[in-house]
Amino acid sequence: MDFFANFPFWAALFAIVFAQLIKIPIRLIATREFKPGLAFSTGGMPSSHSAAVSALTTGVGIMEGVDSTMFAISAIFSVIIMFDASGVRRQAGEQAIVINQLVKDFQIFVEGAKDWNQKEVYQKRKELKELLGHQPIEVFFGGLSGVAIAFFLKQFFP
Repeated sequence: MDFFANFPFWAALFAIVFAQLIKIPIRLIATREFKPGLAFSTGGMPSSHSAAVSALTTGVGIMEGVDSTMFAISAIFSVIIMFDASGVRRQAGEQAIVINQLVKDFQIFVEGAKDWNQKEVYQKRKELKELLGHQPIEVFFGGLSGVAIAFFLKQFFP
């Protein structure tokens, strides 16, 4: 198969871009915050991981059939990735919240004894990334958007 005609690949790639970009207007509507950096971050609605793997699996199913070995492989790996996005990565994000609060509390505690406020920014520790994983609804809508994108894009591929 010619690389540029590889429909499952392009469906997955387009799903990632779509899911990342749609996070900006969703956040704007939900919270009135305009955060263009969301396009390059993990977590949030919808899950780009879920969108990508569901678009890939849908693309493989369309091209090779749902009874093919490639579809089975893609489907199983999609389930694993989506489970991880809503499970392990989400838990890591929740732990990061607690650790960041502990660091802040500790900094307040030692502030009187040290010159923390006079240190340069690069000398201070960075916070752990808290928005790592996804709520189950974010995974669901990521998966749903990936399937829809794959079916939509199929019209443009031979």
